[in-house]
Amino acid sequence: MISHEECGARPIDAPRLFTPDRQIWKVDRETALLLGAGRALLLQLAHPLVAAGVTEHSAFAEDRLGRLRRTLDLSYALVFGDLSTARAAVRQMDTVHGRVSGFLPAAVGRFPAGTPYDAMDPELRLWVHATLIDTGLVVYQRFVTPLSHAQQAEYWADSWSVAQLLGIPKSMIPTTLDDFRDYVARTLTRDVAVSPSTRALVRLIFQSGGVLLVPAVVFLELITVGLLPPGVRRHYGYHWSRGRERLLDAFAAAVRTVLPAMPRVLRVAPAARAVEHGVRPPAQPPQGSAAG
Repeated sequence: MISHEECGARPIDAPRLFTPDRQIWKVDRETALLLGAGRALLLQLAHPLVAAGVTEHSAFAEDRLGRLRRTLDLSYALVFGDLSTARAAVRQMDTVHGRVSGFLPAAVGRFPAGTPYDAMDPELRLWVHATLIDTGLVVYQRFVTPLSHAQQAEYWADSWSVAQLLGIPKSMIPTTLDDFRDYVARTLTRDVAVSPSTRALVRLIFQSGGVLLVPAVVFLELITVGLLPPGVRRHYGYHWSRGRERLLDAFAAAVRTVLPAMPRVLRVAPAARAVEHGVRPPAQPPQGSAAG
């Protein structure tokens, strides 16, 4: 098994966390990953304590796109920004999250009414971080190209630096890709439960802003539901069929076919495009030379 040290994860005191040679940069630069935004959000809200914080302390229902933009801004700052930019983004997030705490108003799953929640809780931060990493791997391989086990392991190893910058203790972070997968599976089995209020909140995501947007929103819901783990899909009350799976497969195949010919301005995230020409991988010693 490959650990983050063996994959060469950057220390968090380097000038920037990542350079274009890293797997997390190669994956997260793809705008196709936006197709997984709904999946990541629904996984996050499937944790009752995360859902409570969002429901009681945010204007999510009125500002769905704003929340998505803020999440993307943070993710892009961590991956493509220099270290000062990344740290500033985390401080801004902490300012908001520092006000998000309370008690679960009603029992949900294994969590009884009155269970405290706090957005600064590293366990909840680890889950939110994990949903983004897991979704990145799922969406990239579905809509861009498959990754080898070693490439997936490097992607997870890179995410170590992000997790630590988010204040998640090193001892809590799964060490290897296999450990990470075990953690996700364990959390889905143990913690995930969706209340009626969370289902109602999620339905707001797929409400169109007008008649002309209905087809796009319906298709977004199809993609989101199709990408969810089956158990989570059932928690939300969604039904899936072979016909829908074939439709999603056909769409994914079309995206993979079109991507190589897509202009860079459309294919690559603006945050990555803005810095790629000026950021180079660290110099490697000549082959055969002694290290140090």
